[in-house]
Amino acid sequence: MAEMTGQRREETVFPQGPSALAGHVVPFAGWLAVILLLQVLEHFNICPRSLYPWSYAVKSVACAAMFLFFKPWRFYPAFQWRHTGIALGAGVLVAVIWILPETTLFGRWCPAGLDFYHRWLIMMPGALPDYFDPALFPALPAGHLSWAYSPTEAGWGLTVMKLLGSAVVIAVIEEFFFRGFLYRWLRRASFWEVPLSAFDAQAFWTVVAVFGLEHDRWLAGCAAGAVYGWVAIRTGGVWASALAHGLTNFLLGVYVIVSRQYGFW
Repeated sequence: MAEMTGQRREETVFPQGPSALAGHVVPFAGWLAVILLLQVLEHFNICPRSLYPWSYAVKSVACAAMFLFFKPWRFYPAFQWRHTGIALGAGVLVAVIWILPETTLFGRWCPAGLDFYHRWLIMMPGALPDYFDPALFPALPAGHLSWAYSPTEAGWGLTVMKLLGSAVVIAVIEEFFFRGFLYRWLRRASFWEVPLSAFDAQAFWTVVAVFGLEHDRWLAGCAAGAVYGWVAIRTGGVWASALAHGLTNFLLGVYVIVSRQYGFW
């Protein structure tokens, strides 16, 4: 992480205040609100399978609209094309980290490792996730909820909306929240006064941990958070990490559709 220190890039610090806070937080909060609503409906057994792909499509459109309304990118320098290489490389790296431990290749190479990964490195540690059955691997158990996003059940329109929402909407929203807001807010309440290129180890690793625990594959999530965080600090802005995150999610989504490993979704 030595490259993070002493960065003096084309970053500009603006007087921002409440509009910056809303732009970074509200779209992500809206995304979480839909997830919590579905969990409440699940608790009362009033959440039909068809609601999941439709809710994902609706929240993708709604949260994208919030993001466009608040325009949080106003508070950052424009994307620099010279950062494209580092962003794309980071996106591919995280996709490999995310996918490889759950492939047949890894299973053939290290069967015990496959079981260990699923039992201890995915929420909840100590129990196999419901989408992983060693007797069926790599197939997904019949009737599993994740099939609701497949084209055979949801239709290609909603499956593509899932892919685009993951790669274009939530990837960008999460980067503005975690890297743009949370990383700097942990250092100062007036987070807009903190240059993103200024590295702080405690804030950095706290965000990595929180980002990891936001995902069921917590170890892969922590690795992703570290990589995206490094990209944001290295470039002094959010757009490069957002591009990396979006590419990861796009590659993961394409892998899901092609391999039918809907457990990732």
